Parts: sequence; C-alpha cells; structure tokens
Amino acid sequence: MVSLTRIRLLFGFVFLAIGAELLAQSVTGEAQQALRFEQQHQFQSAAAIWQQIVTRNPKQAQAWAHLGLMRAMELNYPGAVVAYNKALELDPTIKGLRVNLGLALFKEAQFKEALPVLKAAAVDSPQDARPKLLIAMISYGMSQYEEAIPYFEQSVNDSPDNLHLRMLLAESCLRVKRYECTLEEYKEILIRQPESAEAYMLAGEAFDGLGENAKAIEQFQHAATIAPHQINIHFGLGYLYWEKGQLVPAQQEFALELANDPNHVQALAYLGDIAIKNHQETLATSYLKRAIAQPGAGRLAYLDLGILNAEAKQFVEARSNFEQAIRMNPNAFDAHWRLARLYEAMGQRELWQHEIEKLKLLHAVDDQRLADHISPISTQ
Repeated sequence: MVSLTRIRLLFGFVFLAIGAELLAQSVTGEAQQALRFEQQHQFQSAAAIWQQIVTRNPKQAQAWAHLGLMRAMELNYPGAVVAYNKALELDPTIKGLRVNLGLALFKEAQFKEALPVLKAAAVDSPQDARPKLLIAMISYGMSQYEEAIPYFEQSVNDSPDNLHLRMLLAESCLRVKRYECTLEEYKEILIRQPESAEAYMLAGEAFDGLGENAKAIEQFQHAATIAPHQINIHFGLGYLYWEKGQLVPAQQEFALELANDPNHVQALAYLGDIAIKNHQETLATSYLKRAIAQPGAGRLAYLDLGILNAEAKQFVEARSNFEQAIRMNPNAFDAHWRLARLYEAMGQRELWQHEIEKLKLLHAVDDQRLADHISPISTQ
C-alpha cells in the first residue's frame, strides 16, 4: 500500500462537512436537548442522551445515526461504526448515513470495508462528490490505480483547479501505463502551476514509458532546474542517462541524489552498477552493500553484488544474491543466466541444466521503466 496514513490525514475535515446532514427530525424533548448539545458541539453530552434513547428503544434508527455521529466527533470511530451499522440496518434511507459510515471506516483504517459502503453511497447520492473522492483516495492508497482513475476523473471534473487531485490522477494513469492520460493532466497542471516540478517528473516518466528518452530527459532536466533538492529528481535523470548508456552524466546525477539523500537506495545501487562497468570493484561493492543494507533495495543491487561475489569465487554469497534477485523478478533473464553460469563454475551440472531449461522460457529483455523505480510522487 502507498502511504494510506498520509491520505487519511488529508481528510481530517470531512466529518465536519458531512455531519450536519444527520441533524434531522426529532420529536421528544429528550431528543431536542440532544440536538441542542450537538449544535453547541457538546458531543459527549449529546452522545449520552442518544445512548439512553437507543437503550430504551433500540429500533430508533435516527437516534442510532446521531449516536454514530457523536461517537465520530469524539474520535471514537469503532463506536461510530457500530452505531451507523445499526442505523443502516433499521433505515438505509437516512441521508448521509452511508457516507458517514464509509468515512468512519476510513478513519479506522478499515479501507477494504469502507469501499463497498462508499460505492453504495455514490449510487444513492450521485451529486455528492465526497463518496467518489474517498473511493478514489482509498483505491489509490491501496495501489488499485485502475479502479481509482474513473473516480479521480469525476472528482477533477467537480474541482478542475484542484492540483492535488490532478496530480493523483496523473500518477494513477502512469502506474497503469496510460501515459497519454498522464500527459494530458501534466498539461492541465502546468496551465495552473507552470513551475510544478512534480508535473515535469510525471511527464518525464510518461515519456520514458512511451520510449521517448530524449523528451523524458528534457522533462527531468526542467524539474531539476526548478527544484534541485527534491527527492528522486536527480535519480530519475540519472536513470534516464543510464538507460541510454551515458554513464558519465548518469553517475553525476546519482551523486547529486546522494548529496540530497546519502541513503538513497536506488542511487547507491546504480552507482554500484556504473562502478562495475568501470571495473571499480571495491567501490562497487561498497555502494551495493550500502544499498542492500536498507529496506527497499531493488533487484539490480542483488544481481550486481552477486556478480562481484561470483568473480571473487564467493559462491555461497553469489548464489544467495542471485536467488534474491530472482525472487524479486522470477522472469528476469539476466539473473537466471548468472545463476546458471555460477552453477557451471561450481560443477553443479544438474542445477546448471535446471536453470538452462528456465532460460529457454524467458525473454532476454527485462522491460522495466523509470516509473517502476520511483515511488508515487504524490505521497512523497
């Protein structure tokens, strides 16, 4: 999942915005007093009265709905979920009830449970933008980008000047390789914010996905001019140079990324790879060991370290690193080929033959793009 914690923080205001929708009919003096407490933001006092009402008469759907709202206002989201569910069971027509239930589940980090409730709310209240926006955000946060896109598109149509939503839509399109969609949003973002480094980065990743390396480099160069210290800008530019075989400028950009973040795991890995190509084995080993010592080390770090191990006849270490690279991408030709060569060097004929048979089923090209190496910009 991608930074759902951060996404939850973006929605701290929503309960206040939708809460008033449940301030509905009341007939008894007791309920009137509870409503007065609600309007005065005395949520604990209001909750106590609503609790008394539902205890005496558990069939009061409106009272359950108001109790859920008060529990939510007290940040007691589990209690809110229980009360909202009871109200929904008794009277599913109460306005705003499903939205409030979905939001309470969202606040409680029960994202999978929130989605069907919010989808039902979106059908019940098609003019209400909030369920659609929450569905988009939850789907995005769960890396379900394809599902998020239509809801983001609706939300962007509702709020065309909301750059954060446009950025999330562009990012979602990028993740499912809908590059033209990303570039369309990039243009719209730049109309509203011409110096958006994030937009130039997304465009660069999209052009890379389309195989237009020169345009991708141009976008990242512009982003680096605008925000030279932003995370991943120099890494992205370095990767594009590395991808084109331009190792000198690639090395310079990766070094700049390390200047911004000395522990940038991908920059370390690619600096290690360049050092191998430059026959600087000691330097390469240093970079690669620093990379794999951290969470998030990519496949290349293990593959390259395995290559160095194999050259040093450190067969146990080499096998471990090659196998880790294969676990991270079982279809990668290069790691299987290196492991086959290692078994051959070790005299393990049967294991060598086993890897050779696997190689026959694989393609020689590992088609990975820049977007596969950079975490979503919108949650950095």
